[in-house]
Amino acid sequence: MSIIDWLVLLGTLVLIVAYGSWKTRKNSNLESYLKGNNSENWATIGLSIMATQASAITFLSTPGQAYESGMGFVQFYFGLPIAMILISVFFLPVYYKLKVYTAYQYLEERFDVRVRSFTAFLFLVSRGLAAGITIYAPSIILSTILGWNLQLTCLLIGGLVIIYTVSGGSRAVSLTQKWQMGVIMAGMFLALYYVIGSFPDHVGFSEGVDIAGSLGKMEIIDLSPDLGNRYTLLSGLTGGLFLFVSYFGTDQSQVQRYLGGKSLKESRMGLMFNGLLKIPMQFFILLIGVMVFVSFQFNKPPIVFNPVSIEMTADQEEKLRNIEGQYDIVFAEKKERLEALDGGLNQLISSEVGRLQLEQDSLRNLYKEELSAIDPDYEKKDTDYIFLTFILNFLPHGLIGLLLAVIFSAAMSSTAGELNALSATTTIDYYKKFWSKTDDEKKDLNVSKWLTVAWGILAIIIALTAGMFENLIQLVNILGSLFYGTILGVFILALFFKSTGAKAALIGGVVGQIVVLAVHFMKMYDLIELSYLMYNFIGCALVILVGVIVQRVLPK
Repeated sequence: MSIIDWLVLLGTLVLIVAYGSWKTRKNSNLESYLKGNNSENWATIGLSIMATQASAITFLSTPGQAYESGMGFVQFYFGLPIAMILISVFFLPVYYKLKVYTAYQYLEERFDVRVRSFTAFLFLVSRGLAAGITIYAPSIILSTILGWNLQLTCLLIGGLVIIYTVSGGSRAVSLTQKWQMGVIMAGMFLALYYVIGSFPDHVGFSEGVDIAGSLGKMEIIDLSPDLGNRYTLLSGLTGGLFLFVSYFGTDQSQVQRYLGGKSLKESRMGLMFNGLLKIPMQFFILLIGVMVFVSFQFNKPPIVFNPVSIEMTADQEEKLRNIEGQYDIVFAEKKERLEALDGGLNQLISSEVGRLQLEQDSLRNLYKEELSAIDPDYEKKDTDYIFLTFILNFLPHGLIGLLLAVIFSAAMSSTAGELNALSATTTIDYYKKFWSKTDDEKKDLNVSKWLTVAWGILAIIIALTAGMFENLIQLVNILGSLFYGTILGVFILALFFKSTGAKAALIGGVVGQIVVLAVHFMKMYDLIELSYLMYNFIGCALVILVGVIVQRVLPK
C-alpha cells in the first residue's frame, strides 16, 4: 500500500465516524438513543437495513464464492421479497401498535415474561457471536494479505464502531450506514470497471460472460430437489424464506432499524426498498467474482490465495515447486486456447478449456493438500482471499485504499447495528424489566451506553479468539440458522395461533432449539446430509407443531 492508499483509507473512516458522532451527539433519553425519536425516512431505513446485513464478509467472501462456485448463491435470496411483504403485513403493525423498543416485548404482551426472556436470550447468543465474526472476518484476511497485526486490526475496527455507536445510538448507526453504503457501492462499481479492464483487448464484458458460462459459472437457477444441496431454488424459497422472515422480522438488529421510522408507511417502504434492491445487489457482487474468475483466465492467479509461511524441508519445497511448475504449464496452455477464441466460443476449444480448468483446479487442490500435510493448521479453503488478492494486484493506488475502506466500512456498519441492538435488548428486556427500580431517564441512558461498550468489548474478544471456517459468509448464515427458526416459530405461534398459551409456546421453543442443535451436530459428523438453510424450516415447524400439541394436552 502506498501513502495515497493510507490517506484514502484513514480519511474515509475518520470522516464517517466523525460525521455519525457529531450529527447525533445530543441524546437525552432512551427513546432518542434507541429509536432516534422516530425520525427516519424510508430511504435511510432501507439503506440501514441493507448495511446491517451486508457486512465485510459479503464483500470479501461473496466474490470468492462466485469465483469457486458461480452465480448459484444468489438463489439464497429469492425468498427475501416474499419475506419483506409478510413482515410488512403481519409484524410491523403489531410493533407500531404496541410502540415497542424491542421485538421481544410483544411476546410478553402475548405470552409471558418467560417466553420474552427465552427468545431475547437466543437473540443475544446468536447476535453476540455474529458481532465477533463480523469484526474477525475482515481482520484475519487483511492481516494475512497485508501483513498487518491481527489483534490491532480487530481493535481498530471494534474501537471505531464503539465510538460512534455509544455517542449517537440508533440514529448514529442509521446515518453512518447510509453514507457507508454509498462508499461501498461506489467502490464495488469501480472494482468491476477495473476487473473488466484487466481482460485482453479483444475480450469485453459480453465475451467474459460467454467464457464464464462455458466454464459453468453462470448457472443461476438449480431446480434440484436435493435437500443436501445448499443453494437451490427450493432451499432459497423454503429455508431462505424462513431465515429472512425471522432475521428481518424478529432479530432486533434489523427490527431496530425500522422501529425508528417516522411512520408505519415509511418503515414498510424501507423494507420493500430492501426487498427490491437486495437481490440485484447480491447478483452484482457475485458477478464481480465471476469476472475476477475470467480475468484470472488470462492473468495467472497464485496457486494459493492465502499467503504461506511454513517451514519445510528441501524435499518438500521441491515437491511443491514441481506441482507449481505443472500448474504454470496448464495455465499457459489454457490461456493460449482462450486467446484463440477470436470473436466467439468454439465448442471444441471450449471443452478443451474446461478440461484444462479442471486440471488446474486439481493441481491447486493437490498443492493445498501438500501444504496441509506439512502444516495441519494450514487453512486449505482460501475463497475469502481471492477478491482482496485481485484488488491489491490489479487496482491503482488510491483505489486500493478506497476498496479497503469499503471493507472496513462494511464491517463497521454491520457491527454497529448489532451492538446497538444487543444493547437495546439487554437494556429493555433484562435491565429495565428485572433490575431497574426507577424511571430515571439519564441513568437508563448511561446504562445503555455502558452496555454498548460491554458488548463491543465482548465482540472484540470473540474476534481475537475466533478460528477460521470453510467460508465466512456461510459461517454467519449458519449461526443465524441455528437460532432463527426457533425464534420465528415462537412469533408465529403468537401471531396466528391465538389459543396457544405461554407454557406451550415455551416448551415448543425449547424442544425446537434442542432438535436444531442436535441436527447440526449430526451434520457436523456426517451422520445426515442437509442444507443448513433447512434448519430454519425445521426449527420453526417444530416449535409450532410441539406448541399446538402441548396446548391440546395441557389441562385448562
